[in-house]
Amino acid sequence: MNTLIEFFGAALATFVAMWFVMPIALFLLRLLGLYTIVQEGTCQVFVLFGRVIGILQEPGLHLLPLKIGPSAFLVRWLGSLRVLDMRLDQQYLRSNPVNSEEGAPMGVGIWYEMYISDPVSYLFKNADPRGSLAANVSNAVVRSLSNLPLDQMLIDRHSMSRTVREEVSPRSHEWGYKLGSVYIRKVHFRDIGMIQQIEAKVVNRLRQVTSAIRQDGANQVNIITSTAERQAAVEFAKADAIRPRIVGQAMQTITADPQVANAMFEILETQKILEGAGQLTLVPPRSELLSQLLAARQET
Repeated sequence: MNTLIEFFGAALATFVAMWFVMPIALFLLRLLGLYTIVQEGTCQVFVLFGRVIGILQEPGLHLLPLKIGPSAFLVRWLGSLRVLDMRLDQQYLRSNPVNSEEGAPMGVGIWYEMYISDPVSYLFKNADPRGSLAANVSNAVVRSLSNLPLDQMLIDRHSMSRTVREEVSPRSHEWGYKLGSVYIRKVHFRDIGMIQQIEAKVVNRLRQVTSAIRQDGANQVNIITSTAERQAAVEFAKADAIRPRIVGQAMQTITADPQVANAMFEILETQKILEGAGQLTLVPPRSELLSQLLAARQET
């Protein structure tokens, strides 16, 4: 029983030491300046009496007395610790005003990358390095890209991006910021009236092209129709010219036999009578009075 109590007591003491005593002890040791932990992608700058006494950029656990000497025990109390983010950062500046060579008011949107290259210069050479870099990039866009031909400004973005980067990089490095990739993402018109005029011209041009396409299609249809009508008229004329000869040859063949010719003419005459709109009245022979009555009735 005593062994079980000792086991649970030791487990409880170990739990309390691991979750409460150990973190508090490590915090006090870190507060005294015995060690520090540098996270990946960060940098720690130790400043004592207005002077930088140490810079740690390697991730991991560092014993401060071995890195910066006995001053490590004073920097937490009499100095300061600056933690900087060394990771790559991005920013996009929208619609920087630029005038083309033709005088068109244009807007240029530029995207660029930057990262801290010199922690000391970043902290002490400029109060706002990020804002200064954005202003420097914007000014470089205006200086470098103004008075360029409009077609070059709308098409050749690679050379414009390279020009801006070459102008900004040396100055930004003086502030501890290093400029990475620079890319002109958008070039657009800033004048609403000019945009509306361009839209109106594009719409009118599309209407002209559409009308031209429709007219060309109608012309092609008319050409095809007239060609077909001409060919049909030629064929019908040939048929009309050939018809008398064909009929004459058929009549010559039929009249070669008198009996066949007489039978055919009787059949044709009977067919015409049947197809006609006239009325046929049969009267018995030797009925002159009935014939006269029928004739008088038709006259009235």
